[in-house]
Amino acid sequence: GQLVAWNIATKEKRVLAGEFEGKRFNAPNDLVIDAAGGIYFTDPMFRAPQPLPQGVQGVYYRGADGKVSRVVKDAPAPNGVLLSRDEKTLYVSNSDDKRRIWMRYDVAADGTVRNGRVFFDATADSEGGLPDGMKVDVRGNIWATGPSAVFVFSPDGIHLGTIKPPEDPANCGWGDDGRSLYITAETGLYRLRTTVQG
Repeated sequence: GQLVAWNIATKEKRVLAGEFEGKRFNAPNDLVIDAAGGIYFTDPMFRAPQPLPQGVQGVYYRGADGKVSRVVKDAPAPNGVLLSRDEKTLYVSNSDDKRRIWMRYDVAADGTVRNGRVFFDATADSEGGLPDGMKVDVRGNIWATGPSAVFVFSPDGIHLGTIKPPEDPANCGWGDDGRSLYITAETGLYRLRTTVQG
């Protein structure tokens, strides 16, 4: 129910955001840090107390000054979160069985977001898995784990390709020389060499 920072060397825990409007968060899940040191994080219902402490599933922004604001309050099940390379767009994946969608929001200078719209809809895909973690490459394309695959999208939401690992993926990240995409799944970790750099 908190956003925390851990000092790897000393094992010291520092609470960055423990509550919002006097109540604990539901179950903070994923985050992305902007160049100013602000942090966007999703707060879905996964393993959260019931009724939900916050009453809604949302996305929050903790500014570098420590102030926390709810920037999205109507997400069906916010999970993965990602900033575009220029930090002008925030992407949020929604892990809801009824609406398997990725949303896109315009980011304002103060960290708030507006103009939310569907970036890509995979609801019709009846395979297993749900939208989850995302990463961006040097061209600004989004690599997003989703129903039984990693989807690759252009910044405008054009579906460029699909990678099907042996298991339903949950998250992905760049490693090695930036041309290895690591994919976490139900029981395994997979690596794929790519022609584009992350």
